Amino acid sequence: MAYVEMKDQELINTFIENGDGNCIKTLFERHKSKVFTYIMLNVKDRELAEDIFQETFIKVIKSLRKGRYMEKGIFLSWVVRISHNLIIDHYRREKHLKVTSSDSTEADLFNSKKFADINIEDRLVQNRIEFEVRQLINELPDDQKEVILLRHYGEMSFKEIADQTGVSINTALGRMRYALINLRKMIEDRNLSLYA
Repeated sequence: MAYVEMKDQELINTFIENGDGNCIKTLFERHKSKVFTYIMLNVKDRELAEDIFQETFIKVIKSLRKGRYMEKGIFLSWVVRISHNLIIDHYRREKHLKVTSSDSTEADLFNSKKFADINIEDRLVQNRIEFEVRQLINELPDDQKEVILLRHYGEMSFKEIADQTGVSINTALGRMRYALINLRKMIEDRNLSLYA
């Protein structure tokens, strides 16, 4: 079977079992546009985006080799999550080093001016909220969890989600609707406050 015809999971399995570099190359080619766009939208600096993009795929390869990939069927959202964490790490290092820039392309992560001025207490609260949301998402049924991850972490359109998961757009939309209903119910049942 030609590599381009193989599904993500088949490529991953073949790479893990045989170390076949063509599998990684195919995965890289298949997803590079979405991953790079996600990074670029967040950092708004091409050179930095390219560095984080390279770092992302190095980490992907290392993680696969060490058997740390457990996200069956949602490779793209896993890769985007890795890039997201590397973006956060970059800004934390930059903040720690107190680096400032007068460059007009200076990025505000997630278009938030507050990020640059965020204090440690706000950051801890934000980290806690993100952790609680991830925990709630993990409790959703697999099909609902998948659509949330692809939509919000992978920034995929519903058409792309439908294509990736092999369902109709209406089914993808329905899964998102039920996921949001279930998340709201869990938040209410646990009396969680998801506001910083």
